Amino acid sequence: MLTDTKKSPNAKWQSLPFADVAWTGGLFAERFETCANSTVPHLQRMFESAGISHVLENFRIAAGEAEGEFDGTVFGDGDFYKWMESAACAAVRTGNQALLDRLEEYAALIAKAQQPDGYLSTKQIIGERSGKASRMGDINDFEVYNFGHLFTAACLYKRLTGRDSLLCVAERAADYLGRLYRRARETGDVQTAVCPSHYMGLAELYRTTGNGRYLSLLREAVELRDSVKEGLDDNQDRLPLREHTAIIGHAVRANYLYAGVADLCLEEDDPGLVSVLHQVWDSLVTQKLYLTGGCGALYNGASPYGNFFHHQLVHQAYGYEYQLPNVTAYNETCASIGGVYWAWRMLCLEGKAGYADILERMALNVNLAAVSLDGKRFFYENMLRRAKKLPYELVWGQERAEYILSYCCPPNLARFITQMSEYAYGVDETGLYTVLYGANRARVTLPGRPGSFACIQETGYPYDGKIVFRFEPGEGVFQPFMLYLRVPAWSSGGSVLVERNGAAERIALPAGSAYVPVSVLSPDAVVTLDLNMEARLTCAHPLVEEDAGQVAVEYGPLVYCMEGMDAPGGTLDDLSIPSDVSFAREPFAVAGREVVSLRGRFLRRRHPAGEPSGALYRTYADLGFDEEEVRLIPYFAWDNRGLDEMRIWFPVVPRR
Repeated sequence: MLTDTKKSPNAKWQSLPFADVAWTGGLFAERFETCANSTVPHLQRMFESAGISHVLENFRIAAGEAEGEFDGTVFGDGDFYKWMESAACAAVRTGNQALLDRLEEYAALIAKAQQPDGYLSTKQIIGERSGKASRMGDINDFEVYNFGHLFTAACLYKRLTGRDSLLCVAERAADYLGRLYRRARETGDVQTAVCPSHYMGLAELYRTTGNGRYLSLLREAVELRDSVKEGLDDNQDRLPLREHTAIIGHAVRANYLYAGVADLCLEEDDPGLVSVLHQVWDSLVTQKLYLTGGCGALYNGASPYGNFFHHQLVHQAYGYEYQLPNVTAYNETCASIGGVYWAWRMLCLEGKAGYADILERMALNVNLAAVSLDGKRFFYENMLRRAKKLPYELVWGQERAEYILSYCCPPNLARFITQMSEYAYGVDETGLYTVLYGANRARVTLPGRPGSFACIQETGYPYDGKIVFRFEPGEGVFQPFMLYLRVPAWSSGGSVLVERNGAAERIALPAGSAYVPVSVLSPDAVVTLDLNMEARLTCAHPLVEEDAGQVAVEYGPLVYCMEGMDAPGGTLDDLSIPSDVSFAREPFAVAGREVVSLRGRFLRRRHPAGEPSGALYRTYADLGFDEEEVRLIPYFAWDNRGLDEMRIWFPVVPRR
């Protein structure tokens, strides 16, 4: 979702408007084009179909335009609002007037379904007529979750198109929510709404309308959490919010919660809540985050840690510290998208490059992996290893699917991908900050300064560490500014070359995560950032038991994996990586899209004759290894060539 922090008093910077940044080439431009031309219309067909999702049909029934009963998921309304965000971005960027007109028709339908008191959730509206449902009777009916996505969709629609049609619906729904909160305070009957998207939504309503009652409502929503009786780790409300020190419970709910709390901190001074955000963020990134940026390791997990007196079973759970299984990794797509929203808000709040590193890891790896390269098939969960055969059945399939019963992730992905240009830059009164690198053109207006200039970024990133910045004068007189270049944590150094009027200055980069300031004194300056981008082996903390004695391959910001068809000698389980392995970059086509693959020589274990297959334990025999040439591809490109094995982590064999 797009955030508008230009008036947020505690924001260190703000993003550039959606209309002012566009990808011009490379991976991000290709992903946007695929999303706009393939994913967005594909999802529209899914939502329009009464026989598949029933989502639009529910709105028509609720609005009195069709007969029938509610069908589909209770959070289908919110999923459709997320799709509306993606459709608005795609339509505005591509000039698709027919889609914009269709969105206006959808807004009118939603307004017609809304009740006179502002309430809007199709399951309950339809169910009340037949006595099969009642509003606000079950927190797991996702009513407030639907409200939250309505709020953000309405704000974005207003900012991109200038149209108020959906915003009027959102404001009436927010007013209903305000009355609900007042009754909750009076009665003491307080429950935590699951997947609290409404925190971020209320913040955007405040920013878009300037109406202070929505900020007050956000503050009240956060405060009410502490009034919940017999709360659950599943909803992060067993403990008062200000006592949170570790990230636990349902991963989507956690990431949405802390992103919303960060929104509140952007608008109001609250050092106590900022301290909470720091503690749970550190808990995530130092102990519970997958290498791919995936969040929420477990299908089902005990929280907190099997304590006899507080033993709770949590779905889609953050588990123990360092509990990061690979075959059964859950990593719901919505959780890592929520992680991007949280990381971005922390970046706006504090401007620290480390938040951008995590945002990039999530964006380029697990988030892009959740959708096929043709934009029409999706993962709900994101494993890090696929075996040839499992002796048990998982809830979700081992391959992407065009439609899945819990359809919250595909529209979330669509809005994320269409809005990724939001994460390219930040600006303050001193200059321009880089966040996600990629070929783009941006119109830059610095806060508090007259005039504007263009920034043109030329690069093959994320496959190439060379990034060139050129500038063009815009409106008004050009004024010197600072260009703050992000040095990612994975970089082992490099340099910045500043050229102007025939003179050149080279600046050495520090190793590790940092922002390096460069003075841009005139529009004819050319700034070239050259990051050391080499394939590297990554190992895990010793307490990550499933990765003990293993390494993964990373190249720049990308995590690489191997699929069975790229190591034809047998199962991937017999392969090891020599510690002195070297890799050659090689262009490679996957499903018609070109990626950069890595070629290298791995070691395949020799098996003794007659070794029992499938035995739980067997006598170890060291018969040595044979070398085998293999290929690795970016993790985001896997599962586009049919069902086969996949691994990220491999045993490492030292060579002396």
